[in-house]
Amino acid sequence: MQDLLKKFEHHFRAMNHFDRDHGLQFTIHAPGSITYELTIQEKHLSSPGVAHGATIAAFMDCVLGLSALSLALTEGNLTSTVEFKLNFIRPARLGDKLVGTGLIDYKGKSLIIASGDIKLFTGELIAKGLGTFNTYPLEKKGEFYAALNS
Repeated sequence: MQDLLKKFEHHFRAMNHFDRDHGLQFTIHAPGSITYELTIQEKHLSSPGVAHGATIAAFMDCVLGLSALSLALTEGNLTSTVEFKLNFIRPARLGDKLVGTGLIDYKGKSLIIASGDIKLFTGELIAKGLGTFNTYPLEKKGEFYAALNS
């Protein structure tokens, strides 16, 4: 199990341009339990000093999605986002260091529901999210499947 997750981490980091381009860093603690980190940069702003809501939404999709994906992989599956809900609590500002945590609330035959929080490193809540993810066989992504099974 740990070998699969380590191999996945390596290949996911290499192929995931979005994470790299936005300065996102993740840690998989266990299947279904992850953290992501993001420091708000100028490219994330919508008005002077305040992060665009889309930055927080994309960050939450990463948090929820990786939580679901890290669990689905243990059964030979990948995931795709079906929907997610996001509550904005307070704005994130230039230079804020954010940490997102994701956990699994439910795992069914073909759906996974994950919840997540985005907080400042000081602990103040920025946003809460809930997402639903469809699972599908890893073999459908041939290139990724080959890399994980090499």
